[in-house]
This record gives sequence, C-alpha cells and structure tokens, in this order.
Amino acid sequence: MTNQYAENVALELRRGVIVLAALSQLGEAQYGYSLLKSLSELGLEVDQGTLYPLLRRLETQGLLESVWKIEEARPRRYYVISAAGKKLLPRLKNEWDSIVAVMKKMLA
Repeated sequence: MTNQYAENVALELRRGVIVLAALSQLGEAQYGYSLLKSLSELGLEVDQGTLYPLLRRLETQGLLESVWKIEEARPRRYYVISAAGKKLLPRLKNEWDSIVAVMKKMLA
C-alpha cells in the first residue's frame, strides 16, 4: 500500500463527515473561509475545493440559507443552518454516534 493510497482513503473518511461538521458549525452565520478556518482549528482539515461546492449543494437541498453581505468593501456569502437543517442535525448526530460506537467495537 502506497502513502498516496493511504492519503486518499483518509480523505474519503474526512469527506464523509464534512456535511455533519458544516451543519454543526453553522448555527451562526459564517462565510466559507471563516468556516474553513473554524473546522481546521477544531482539527478537521477541509480543502476549499471540497467545502464551497458542498455549501452550495446544502443550500440547494434546503439545509442551509445564505445571504450576501458587503464588509470591508468585499462581498461575502454568509451561510447559516436552515430550519430543515436544524431538524436533520440531531438525526445525523445520532447516526454518527452509532457509527462511532460500532467502529470502536470493531477496532478494539
């Protein structure tokens, strides 16, 4: 197994949790780069090329809402979790907890 293969598999694992991570951090409006930094500071490294399309997709699915704001003479798109996203989040958290519990048993 090559290092590149291991990195690709690790990336796949991280991608699987980005939806939950993003929804959990958008209780208050943030723009994309701010969310990227927040996730990174919490230990989840996400590529811009992954996060921005995800945010747009979640908005299209009705899980996020966005608004453009002009601050410091530069427009930024702020995202916040929608009512539908708030309804889905506890279910995703429960699913995540179940997956973690099962994986702990498997990897013990």
